[in-house]
Amino acid sequence: MTSVNIFTAEMEYDADDPAGYSSAVSNVGKQAGGVELVVKLFDVPSGQSLCPYHYEYVEEWLLVIEGEVVVRVPDGERRLQRGDLMCFPLGPDGAHKVSNTEQQTARVLMFSSDPDLAVAVYPDSDKIGVWTGNPDDKLMLKRADGQVGYWEGEK
Repeated sequence: MTSVNIFTAEMEYDADDPAGYSSAVSNVGKQAGGVELVVKLFDVPSGQSLCPYHYEYVEEWLLVIEGEVVVRVPDGERRLQRGDLMCFPLGPDGAHKVSNTEQQTARVLMFSSDPDLAVAVYPDSDKIGVWTGNPDDKLMLKRADGQVGYWEGEK
C-alpha cells in the first residue's frame, strides 16, 4: 500500500486554463493507489475558481483543507472555511462552483465515485460534457447547437 501527504503533494497548473479558472491539482487518490474513488487536491489562488458552475450524475464532496472558499449552489452562495465539508448530490440539486475571494490560496479536497462514464451539465453556458475515460472520446455539446469547446460561454 502507498500513501500521499495532502500538505506536501506536488501540485500542477494547466497552462491552458483561462483567466479566472487557474488552479493547481494533484490526483492524490490515484497516487495513494485508489481505483474506486476520484480524490483530487486543488490549490485555488485568490480570484480563481476550480471550474464553471456545473452538476454531475455522481455525488461529489468538498473538504476545505486551508483557507476559505465561496461555493455557489442552486439557492445562493455558502462561505466555507478550513475543516468545512460539503456534499453535492447528483443531478441539478448538486450544482456548484468553488471560488476563492480571499487573499490566501485555498487548498481543497474534492472526491466522488469513479464511474466508467462521467456526465457533467453546465447550466450557465447550456453545455453537457461526456467523459468516457478515453481522452479521444471526450465530448462537449451545446444542448441546442451541437459540439462546443469546454470554456465557451463561461463567465
